[in-house]
This record gives sequence, structure tokens and C-alpha cells, in this order.
Amino acid sequence: MIDLHCHSLHSDGTDTPEGLALLGDEAQLTALCLTDHDTLGGVGAFLAMQPRVKVRLLAGTELSCHFLGRSLHVLGLLVDPADARFQARLEELRGRREDRNRRMVARLAELGFPITLEDVQAHANTPLLSRVHFALALAARGFVRRPPDAFVKLIGDDCPGFVPRQELSPSEAARWIREAGGVPVVAHPGRFAGGTFRWEDAMAELQRQGLEGLEGYYGEFRAAEQKYFVALASRLGMVVTGGSDYHGAHKPGLRLGRGSGGLKVPDELLERLETQQRFGSYH
Repeated sequence: MIDLHCHSLHSDGTDTPEGLALLGDEAQLTALCLTDHDTLGGVGAFLAMQPRVKVRLLAGTELSCHFLGRSLHVLGLLVDPADARFQARLEELRGRREDRNRRMVARLAELGFPITLEDVQAHANTPLLSRVHFALALAARGFVRRPPDAFVKLIGDDCPGFVPRQELSPSEAARWIREAGGVPVVAHPGRFAGGTFRWEDAMAELQRQGLEGLEGYYGEFRAAEQKYFVALASRLGMVVTGGSDYHGAHKPGLRLGRGSGGLKVPDELLERLETQQRFGSYH
């Protein structure tokens, strides 16, 4: 059993990279990939744990893209963490995130919910601030009852306090990941849009833009969703991956390797992913 999607405190998780490696070992996983948002900052410490654990440790990241008017997440799996050009590109993305954060603080103040970047930073163990940290700050100030309420009322994609940042196109993300030696994969596709969204057409377009796989096994998928996306990948000839999207205390219902309880990502998916890494082509 493998898990190719998890987050440490270097983005919006709560566990250290070292702690994740130990948790992966405790869960008796065959392989675990660290996929923090827009950074490889935790990968060095994560991979350094390899002599201490049996689980195979892998490098990845998760990039935000703009697609059909919404934010789409793309996993870069098996990237080379020593790739200097990719590191520079991730640094550029972090600059865009910091600009968005400043504008979101201003927007929230306009709406009557004044918080500062210092308030947000107080809830993060990393300089990379996300909306999870905004939600924690809003709850701490009493503007919402619980952090999840902040996403429902204020900072979710369609809420008044949300400010988009300049995001990559899927084709850019795919090219960056491929040039760093990795495989570009659509993350948690069923969580991208509502029930009327035509994933058959969207995924075919994403494939044309260079995406080579999709996350058919996901920590919060229902059985019907998993079946649908695995079958869709098969029809399109795309590689299938899977992961829990574990964030530690920020997503308490998810366990590493198990998701919300029933997740089981087969080992052979990693073999196919590595074949795609070696022989796959950029569309």
C-alpha cells in the first residue's frame, strides 16, 4: 500500500517531514511521497530519514493552476529535488502567494474582519502561508466559530474574502514538472467542481495540455468516485495515482495511507508511475 499525497508543516500540514516518514513506517506503507504546496522545503529532511525507515520516501510537490475559471491542483510526483531551475520557479510561485496574502488581508479588513499578516503567521510553522492559516487566525479573533467556517463564509473560492493569485496554466505546470524529471498528475479531480462538471471533456483537455495522470484513489473519495476516475483514466490512457492528502491536525478525519478509512492505494500504481516517468511523453 502506498500514499503519494501528503503535507508537512512546510505548507499547510502540522507534522514535520521527519514525523511523516515515521508515520508512514508505522502505517506499514511501501512508499510515501511528500507533496507540500509550491515548495520542496521539507523534502531534504524527509529523504534524510530513509536509513531509519522501511517505507520508500519520494519527492513531490503540489502546484495550483487556473483552469476553466477555477483553481486546479496538480501534483508533481517524483521530481528531482536538486533541480535548480525548478527550485527557482517554486520561489517565484511563493512570491505570488505572498502578494495574494497581502491583498487578502486588505480585502478582509474592508469586509469588517481585520487581521494582520502577523496574526496569520502566528498560526504557521513555516513562512509559506495558506488559507488554512487565515482560517485559524479568523477563528482565533472570534470572527468565525471554527476554522472550517472561515472557508464556508469568508475565504472559500466563491466567498467575498477570497482573493485569487496569479496561477499557472495546466500546460505550464506540466512542463515545469516534466522538466524537473517528474510526472504531472491532476490532484483530487472530484473536488475541483460541482456535480454538473463534465470531467470526461475536462480531463481530455488537461491531457492535451500535458497532464499525464490523475489521482484516482483519494482520501475523501466515495467508492463511486474512485470507480469513476479510475475508469476514466483507463479510457484516456492516463496513469492512475492515489493518496490520502494527509494534513495532520488540519484534516483530523484523514489518516496517512488510509484517508477517511477505506483508502488502499495499490503498490503497482507506483511501478506504472515510474514507467511513465521514464518513458512518458509531454503531450
